[in-house]
Parts: sequence; structure tokens; C-alpha cells
Amino acid sequence: MKVLIIEDELQLAQSVIGYLSGESYVCEHAATYQQAMEKLCIYEYQCILLDLMLPGGNGLQLLEEIKKRQQQEGVIIISARDSYDDKIKGLQIGADDYLAKPFHLPELAARVYSVIRRRSFQNNNILQQEELQIDLLAKTVHIHDKPVLLTRKEFDLLIYFLGNKNRVISKNALAEHLSGDIADMLDNHSFVYAHIKNLKRKLHEAGCGNYLKTVYATGYKWEV
Repeated sequence: MKVLIIEDELQLAQSVIGYLSGESYVCEHAATYQQAMEKLCIYEYQCILLDLMLPGGNGLQLLEEIKKRQQQEGVIIISARDSYDDKIKGLQIGADDYLAKPFHLPELAARVYSVIRRRSFQNNNILQQEELQIDLLAKTVHIHDKPVLLTRKEFDLLIYFLGNKNRVISKNALAEHLSGDIADMLDNHSFVYAHIKNLKRKLHEAGCGNYLKTVYATGYKWEV
């Protein structure tokens, strides 16, 4: 899952990125209001961590812009401004959660997971589709009750497809999801095809139905 950290304190941002990356999230960082707007106009995220005091603009104004997009990303406000009014206003605008600084990184990771689970998977820890079962917490996959070993990237792709059922996803979007904003600097997206090919092979060999479809000249779709 892809997370955008909007935070001008570089040391804090690096600590958050390091911890969440270890929890299998793809992390990107914006240090100013303008940088955040530029990323939000180009990329999609599953969760946004938003500081309220930013160089060049107010975090609550940025939250209003995020909500105008009407997409599915969750927003967690992380700010030293632990005032009641800021918290209420942020939640009224549409933030999913509010965490005051200083905070413990495991708590932040738990809240990120909770927001993504609530928005993408209806608050479920176990995803079930016919013979396929996925445990989001344990990061395990079973088909016909037998374990299927996936790499981190393959598991991430599978979760991404299940969170976007019946939606055609382009190779560019998949590259951004797997690699973050460095995807634009890659010569090609052949690595996406390689991960997709391996994922489809492992699911097929384990007896999973052919849910992952290739959409010619467009991308891929998980059909249900």
C-alpha cells in the first residue's frame, strides 16, 4: 500500500518512512504545501499522513483540496497543534484520524493499517473470495486452505487488485504503486509484467480461479 507523508520535519519524516517501509508500505514524502499538491495531482495513495503546519500553506486547506478529489485515500492528521478546535475541524473536513506529536511509530503504523482496512476492505482483516483467502495482518495467502508463498511485491499487487476489483489498472499505475514516484525515472515497466506473470503462475498452480485478467493495450483487472 502506498503512503504519502506530508511533513516538514525531515528527521521525523525519515523515521516514519523507515518504519512504515519496514511494514511493507511504499512511502513518499512532501515537505511543503506545494510539493504535496504536486504529488497529489499526479499520484494516488491509500493513506496520507498530514501535518497541519506546512511551509507555504495550511494543512487544513490542503485537507480540503484532498477531499475535493473524491478519491479513496484515507487521511491521518499528525500535528503538534493538539488543540480541540483543530482536531474537530480536521475531522469535520474529512480526516479519518488525528494523532498528536510526539507519537510512537507502532501506534502510527496501526492507525495507518486501520484506515486502509476500513476504506478498502470494509474493516476486514481476512479477505475471502471463493477458494482464495488472505490474512492482512499475518500477510499470508491460502488457496483451498493450502498456503501459497508470495514475495512482498506479489502480495502487495494481490492486495492492490483486491482493493480495486473490476477496475482496469494501467501498467503506469502499477509501477507507481510498486515503486513510488521513482517509477517515472525507470526506462520501462517490464518489472511490472514480471511480477504479474509470477503472481498469476503461483495462483494458477495453487488452483485459484482466473480472476486476474490482462486487458489488451491497457493494463490488468481483477474480475469478480
